[in-house]
Parts: sequence; C-alpha cells; structure tokens
Amino acid sequence: MHVTRWSVPVSTRAPSGDTNAYLLEAADPSSDGEPGREPSVLVDPAARTDALDRAVRERSVEHLLVTHTHPDHVGAVETYAAETDATVWARDGRTDRFRDATGCDPDRTFTPGTAIPLGDERARILDAPGHAPDHVALEAGRGGPIICGDCAVREGSVVVGAPEGDMRAYVTTLRRLWATDPPALYPGHGPEIDAPRKTLERLLSHRAEREQRVLDTVRSGSRSLEEILESAYEKDLSGVRDLARATVVAHLEKLAVEDSVEWDGQRAAAVAIDAEDD
Repeated sequence: MHVTRWSVPVSTRAPSGDTNAYLLEAADPSSDGEPGREPSVLVDPAARTDALDRAVRERSVEHLLVTHTHPDHVGAVETYAAETDATVWARDGRTDRFRDATGCDPDRTFTPGTAIPLGDERARILDAPGHAPDHVALEAGRGGPIICGDCAVREGSVVVGAPEGDMRAYVTTLRRLWATDPPALYPGHGPEIDAPRKTLERLLSHRAEREQRVLDTVRSGSRSLEEILESAYEKDLSGVRDLARATVVAHLEKLAVEDSVEWDGQRAAAVAIDAEDD
C-alpha cells in the first residue's frame, strides 16, 4: 500500500503552519511515477490546494475520513466528498461532532478495528484518543505505516489540553503505538517519522517529565492553576500560554484520577503519601 503526503497551508497552532493530507493507494505508482486509478482513501483534507486537487482528480478516491475533527484537519471534507462521490466515514458515536465540524453527513461509521477495503488490501482503523476524544489512526495494510494524526510529531511535542485532551488516554495511545512498532508514522503536522519508537519514547519521556514537574509543584505548596503553571514551565510562554495552561489542567486531571493530587478544577492539593511499614 502506498502513502503520499501533501502539506496544506491552513490556520493552525502547529509550528509548521500547515496540516498534512494523505492519500492511501492500493498499489504503488507505475514505473513512470504516474499515479494509477487504483482505489484510494483521502485522509485529513484540511483545505484545498492546486496540488491536492490534481492528485485527487488523478486517482479513484473511494473513501474519505479524518483522524479527528479539529478545525485544522477538516476544511475541505465537504468539497472533496461532493467532487469524488467517495464514501465518507465518521467515528461511531461521534457523527454529530463530525457533521458539526465538516458540514457533511457521513455515509458510514467506523469503530476501532474496522477494515476499509482497498483492492486486495485493507486500511485498518486504530483507536488513538488523547489529543481529541474522537481521534483515530489508520494502519496502511497489515504491519504497514500508520497515519497517526496528532498523536506524534518528529520534533517538539503534541498539545494535549483540557477539556478536549485526555492525558491519561494520550499516554496509553503512545504506548500502544510503541508496541505496534510500525515502520513509519505519518503525522498530522510536519515530516514523516522514520524512527517511530525513538520518537514515541521521546514523547513519553517529555510527558513524564512535565507531569513530575506539575506534581512536585503541587507538593511544594502551589495551589492555583497560575501558580502551578509558572513553576511547571521554565520558559517564556508568550503566544502559547493558553495551550500551556490547558496542558497543565490535563496533567492535573490525570494525576487526580490516579489519586496523586486533589483537583477541583480551580485549586490543587497534594495527597498525603503513606509511609511504608517498617
């Protein structure tokens, strides 16, 4: 199965300033490099560009889906759905969210494990919540590369911010991707990740370090969100303070579920650590 990426300029908080749209094809391009008319899946058409328009025209786009319904991933769903007459997929139980985001009614719904046929091969839906509650990934053939949306980036980190983001779910998603060990990850923003396990380990370490800072800050006596934010980040937050604040809340929510802190949505408190019996 062949995966091709198009970087689409779009309004996004991602540092790259664009979102990746992907086409999965049932077969590799011909020997002259030209695309064929094999069935294909269009993923995350964030906006229209001349290059993406041409690519869609040159292929037989039979299916269309998004990894999640954040605005910077869905801008051209309705247009390409109408032009290609492709089957539009949405996550089961999230069709209203999909409709509100795209302006498009889905034709079919998927659940984790759903296999979308492409010729003799299958693209498989993987559960990948955390960055967004409806987030999925797409495995391009058995043991193939994974289009991972906003689960990972080759450089930097992914925003997992409350109330949309669930840090506990996100960490679990990273661990599942690590266990799957795909040959490559194709992210929603930035270049291909050609060393998936190394990148996933870096992202897991980053989250663990941030969580420990938040926990240490609460244990040292900080109570309000602003106090915790100031101590948890040792850098200038100009332009990203709102994202950092939402991330700290997501960490606090995770720590509260795990009984490491008390958090009421406004103030945090440390949970007493029981001394071990002699």
